[in-house]
Amino acid sequence: MVESNKRLIFIVVFFSGLVISGIQPKDYFTWFLEVLPALLAFAILAWTYRRFRFTDMVYLLILVECYILFIGGHYTYAEVPLFNWIRDYLGGGRNNYDKLAHFMQGFIPAMLVREFLIRLQVIARKSWLPFVVVCICVTISVLYEFFEWFMAVATGEAAEAFLGTQGYVWDTQSDMLMAMIGATVAMLTMARWQDRQIGALARLQAKADSVLKTESV
Repeated sequence: MVESNKRLIFIVVFFSGLVISGIQPKDYFTWFLEVLPALLAFAILAWTYRRFRFTDMVYLLILVECYILFIGGHYTYAEVPLFNWIRDYLGGGRNNYDKLAHFMQGFIPAMLVREFLIRLQVIARKSWLPFVVVCICVTISVLYEFFEWFMAVATGEAAEAFLGTQGYVWDTQSDMLMAMIGATVAMLTMARWQDRQIGALARLQAKADSVLKTESV
């Protein structure tokens, strides 16, 4: 019952954010491109839920990432009001919401990848785990930059808001750097909390398996 309620809350919060973000966005084409990763993530997590359930922490972080995408999709990354205010207050030259988004693009996938590798025992020596996780997250960031590039080539000016470079020549490189920093910070700050969550989930699953085994006897 508890797990069912958690799933329902996650679904309601996810689709509430999606629907609200889709109400009169700056540009519907840009909105679709920005929220597409969130839709794909939701579909994959729903499809794999019964075979591999992540900890609550990972699902919560993924939901946060989805809302970052929803906000960026609604306003475009170059025109998020709060970050316009920060830009004007600090006297900057650009809206840096996209840098926050790319930092989280490293931070949040790092927790997902780390948990996946630990629970499937992919890496024998745990000392290598942070390095491998950061490398995977940087690769994800690179692949997303490739996606932005391909969309820009395919659609021309229609993808200008999606790229969100704001005239910054090093935008692509700085995006990937922010993702790497985000993944590194996640490894330094969240690892112990995640280990406790993984341990609690393992005990819960072991208890459930024991009950099923007892009932089948």
